[in-house]
Amino acid sequence: MTTERVPVQVLLLLGDQAEVVADVAPEERDDPARYPAAEIADAVGVPAAELPGTRLTAEAGQDGRLSGWRLA
Repeated sequence: MTTERVPVQVLLLLGDQAEVVADVAPEERDDPARYPAAEIADAVGVPAAELPGTRLTAEAGQDGRLSGWRLA
């Protein structure tokens, strides 16, 4: 499986979910995707409550799902 590392940003938290978008100009973004905030927080070593506004990179799989979160 081929992956590509892409820049992303956490917009906000909705309960235990983080809304994540591509880190591009707002007019170029697709709709936010939701991922478990705890999964992202554990991967990057940041408390989940501090994720909104955080810029990260993630691996985008062929299915479009993100994983392999890292601080940008």
